[in-house]
Amino acid sequence: METIKTDILVIGAGSGGLSVAAGAVQMGASVVLLEGHKMGGDCLNFGCVPSKALIASGKVAYTQAHSAGYGVADVMPKVDYSAAKDHVAEVIASIEPMDSQERFEGLGVKVIREYGRFVSPTEVEAGPYRIKARRVVISTGSSPFVPPIPGLENVPYETNETLFELRTQPKHLLIIGGGPIGMEMAQAHLRLGSKVTVIEGDRALGKDDPEMAAIVLDTLRSEGLVIEENALAAQIKGTAGAIEVHAKDGRVFKGSHLLMAVGRKANIERLNLEAAGIETHRTGIKVDDSFKTSNKRVYAIGDVAGGLQFTHVAGYQAGVIIRSALFGLPAKQSTAHIPWATYTDPELAQVGLTEAQARETYAGKLEVVRFDIHHNDRLIAERKAYGLIKVMVVKGRPVGVSIAGPQAGELIGMWSLAIANKLKMSQISAMVAPYPSVFEVNKRAAGAYFTPRLFENDTVKKVVRLVQRWLP
Repeated sequence: METIKTDILVIGAGSGGLSVAAGAVQMGASVVLLEGHKMGGDCLNFGCVPSKALIASGKVAYTQAHSAGYGVADVMPKVDYSAAKDHVAEVIASIEPMDSQERFEGLGVKVIREYGRFVSPTEVEAGPYRIKARRVVISTGSSPFVPPIPGLENVPYETNETLFELRTQPKHLLIIGGGPIGMEMAQAHLRLGSKVTVIEGDRALGKDDPEMAAIVLDTLRSEGLVIEENALAAQIKGTAGAIEVHAKDGRVFKGSHLLMAVGRKANIERLNLEAAGIETHRTGIKVDDSFKTSNKRVYAIGDVAGGLQFTHVAGYQAGVIIRSALFGLPAKQSTAHIPWATYTDPELAQVGLTEAQARETYAGKLEVVRFDIHHNDRLIAERKAYGLIKVMVVKGRPVGVSIAGPQAGELIGMWSLAIANKLKMSQISAMVAPYPSVFEVNKRAAGAYFTPRLFENDTVKKVVRLVQRWLP
């Protein structure tokens, strides 16, 4: 067995691991990167990238069938489901070089295409190699969680790791799980011509503000999506093409295909964490605010560490680790400015506290500012003016923002910037947006904070009248 010594060992070539590896090697550290499966991890191969590509195909089909309002005749789209999946594969292939082994080896990273397992607190074995590292970063990500529903073991089903390889269009897709993955894939398949039923054991989009989620869910239902809430799956029966999901309350849902989208589980099985003295908890590896594990030489980031499971979060966490592992400087995470988005149409985005969380935290100090997106002129011109933005404000500063509407995932970025830099609403309202643009939604929301202070204030009106008497 060949022994390799390195400054930084990264286990897992997903978003977080690649960010650490690229940053560390370009700053002068020696880096070894282990990946036993696909470079780019879940996001590139099974998650963010392919799902957004399939969503794009669905949007094109939907636009063809709903264009009469623009003076263009509606056309029933001729969907080639297999070709849509070819589009997905082409998108992955176009992004793939940025995450490739060749690129990272070109940067100076030693890439080993093997899974790694700890054999001591500072040593990891991978294939024919034993790697001794000053610091180890675990970034092995997560996999679909498949609950032990009776009968599921006898029925064919898809997860996000198999769905994008499917070339035969589902006639009626049953989706167990009404979270972001389930709802995104539900709308995409609906728009591509499949019947779709979402089966959710609690409330669909349950982690988001209920008022904002309702805007999205009402739109999806208006398109024909069947969303069955409080339907806990108790048994699954059938064969390929004829599947039944039996809910605990007696409801039965029938379809041709089944997608399991109920959550994620941390990829820790291969790591032999006990040998390194690394503690775990229910959602993954236990870490502190600096992403250090119980073994202070080992960090864990991304999905494997639990918490917010998003690609951009893993990238942010990589920056925190580089500061600590490379420079020995104190570095801790902050989640107050971390946004997330669900890419349904309309989109749903959040940063900071929801209204319910803010009321619990700040009580009477909280002000909730609302702006109805249907007042945005650009979206009126595009016949997409629907949705809402809510800004939770405390002492003149935003502490949370919820957006449901077109381009919510783009709009939320400005509020992340504002919260990260503790900007006041006055500074945000001073921003000038080009007219007409969707970005004006943010400007108008900030302006709505000052409306009662300026236009509904008797003192302001008295001062203005007094000044007008004295002005020449």
